[in-house]
Amino acid sequence: MMAEEELGQIEQAGQAEVAAQAEQPAEQPLPERNERFRWYILHAYSGFERKVKESIESRVQAFGLSGRVGRVMIPMEPVTEIVNGKKRTVERVFLPGYVLVEMELDNDLWHVLKDTPKVTGFLGTGDKPVALSEEEVSGILFRSDTAKDKPRLKVKFEKNEQVRITDGPFANFNGMVDEINEDRETMKVMVTIFGRSTPVELEFGKVEKIE
Repeated sequence: MMAEEELGQIEQAGQAEVAAQAEQPAEQPLPERNERFRWYILHAYSGFERKVKESIESRVQAFGLSGRVGRVMIPMEPVTEIVNGKKRTVERVFLPGYVLVEMELDNDLWHVLKDTPKVTGFLGTGDKPVALSEEEVSGILFRSDTAKDKPRLKVKFEKNEQVRITDGPFANFNGMVDEINEDRETMKVMVTIFGRSTPVELEFGKVEKIE
C-alpha cells in the first residue's frame, strides 16, 4: 500500500504536463521497447543519481547482463536560474533519489542492482519490486520532455526582499519585492518614484538581489 502511495506521488510530478498534451501526439515518443522488459524504480541516495546510473550501466556490462537491461533513466528538467541578474539554464534532477531501469528482472539481476553502491533498494514492498505501466513511465519521463519547451525558473526571491532592477525603464532603481508570481515568472516590486512608492511588475530576469 505504501508503494502505491509513493508511486502516486511520483506520478503527480508529471501529470499536469501530460494532461496538457493529451489531445496531441507526443513529439518524441519512447522508442520501441523489448516486450519482456518492464520499468522499475530504484531508490538512490539523493544527489548520487548520476553516479548510480553510471554504476548500474558498468555493472550490467561486467556481469554480462546487457541483453536483460534496457534504458537507465534519471528524470530531468531544465531549470533557469538567476545569477547576478543573468539567466542560465541547467539540467536538474526533478525527482531526487529515484532512478528508472528498464529490464527483464529476475533474482540474479535483482541482487546485482540492489548491491550497486548508493542504492538502497527497489520501489516496492519487501523483496517484491513494483513494475510500472507504460502510462506511469510516460507521466514521469514525458514531463522532462515537455518541460524543455519552457524551462522552469528557479525562484530565489522572497517577499520584502530588497532588489535592484537591471533592465527596462526602471533600470538601476532599487525596490522591495511585494508579490511573486511563479507561474508567470514575474514579480511586483515597490519602487520609490518622485517620492511615492509605486508597484512595478517585472520579469524575474530583470531583477537581481542586492548583496
